[in-house]
Amino acid sequence: MISFKQLPIEAKAVVAAGVVFFSMTLSRSYLAEKLDFRTRHWLLRMQMALFFNSLMLVGSLHVWRSTVTTFTRSSAASSFCFMLWKVAVFMFLALAHSSFFTLLFLVAEEPYFFSLAAYTCLGAYIILIFFLFTLGSVEQAYKFLAGRAAKAGTGNKSRTALKPILAVLLTVVLTVVGLLNASQPPTVNSVEIPVHKLPSTMNNLKVVLLSDIHLGPTVGKTKLAMIVRMVKALKPDITVIVGDLSDAEAKIIRPAVEPLGELDSPLGTYFVTGNHEYYTSDVSNWFELLKSFNIQPLHNENVKIVSPKSTSDWFCLAGVDDIEADVLHYSGHGMDLKKALRGCSNEHAIVLLAHQPIAAKWALRERPDINLILSGHTHGGQIFPLNAGAYLLNPFFVGLYQVGQNTFVYVSPGTMYYGMPMRLGSRAEITEIILRSP
Repeated sequence: MISFKQLPIEAKAVVAAGVVFFSMTLSRSYLAEKLDFRTRHWLLRMQMALFFNSLMLVGSLHVWRSTVTTFTRSSAASSFCFMLWKVAVFMFLALAHSSFFTLLFLVAEEPYFFSLAAYTCLGAYIILIFFLFTLGSVEQAYKFLAGRAAKAGTGNKSRTALKPILAVLLTVVLTVVGLLNASQPPTVNSVEIPVHKLPSTMNNLKVVLLSDIHLGPTVGKTKLAMIVRMVKALKPDITVIVGDLSDAEAKIIRPAVEPLGELDSPLGTYFVTGNHEYYTSDVSNWFELLKSFNIQPLHNENVKIVSPKSTSDWFCLAGVDDIEADVLHYSGHGMDLKKALRGCSNEHAIVLLAHQPIAAKWALRERPDINLILSGHTHGGQIFPLNAGAYLLNPFFVGLYQVGQNTFVYVSPGTMYYGMPMRLGSRAEITEIILRSP
């Protein structure tokens, strides 16, 4: 029987990740009610950081072997440039691994340069792993099809050296493109949506949808102020924020949230929680902070949006807690559609705010009479190659979907980004939704 010491380091990393994951499960199941919110917040964040770092160690070893060890027998291995390259690769990997810890130690009104650099390296790390794996698979397929798997001629050595060089070049190019794309202001996407049973007096009502701003290590007050200015320029009747506003505790990042106080939609500004609000373990304080800015949280509840032209015309705007609250056993929270729609009959139009598209799917199974659901969460995949995973894991990915005859779902690709200040294959968006009366 092989002992733990005899296992290769990759296997040890996987075992460590498994141990951390098991500890996370135990914490959620048995410690959720025994620990105060702040302690649980730190424990969960630390466990998640250790879990991802353990998994990343496997990829980091592959990166090191592909980009450094491969060249140690070459004539350039003893050169000063190669020493600099080794240092650069080591620093790149160290920064990528440290990104998860910035949520614990480096959150302020504006992002620290270290956090931006760390998350940039994390994004580049994901892209590099993808290309190393893809090019390696292509190389193995070529060898198999060419019948040369057992041969190791000069040509094969050249191809082995070419693979990491090509992967690094592609990673650098896409990282720069992703950074430039994410640095641009969100695009304003105007969408007209027919809403069954919407009163004619509310035709052309304008709703601005925000989602996934992720105030935290890489998004601060300056970017939020820019978003608020863009929203005010659209002059919406209603503004809704469908979760993942922040990745930090309310007290720590309060100065960065102040621009939200400038939102002045005449029919109100509303908020529902996303999964990241529950990762902060500080939802109650967030609710109080948002209320101080005249933003109303919809905590499994609804409000009547009354027409400015006729007090007898209205529709039901409801919001549900994010489904992650159930997973985390967050006391007093969890998706409760019946409670959220209490008093919302099918005689009036129903608009639901639900952060995750899968919650939208569950809601329509229970109440197919909902006319419009506004969601976020997917980020449109945010960066390549994560787009494919986000597409496969969500019943609605991004944009407008019609479900049945009288129901629509709109999924925002996110107003900013999570962590990595990059976007590839997606674009940050402020959505201007024009409600049409049939």
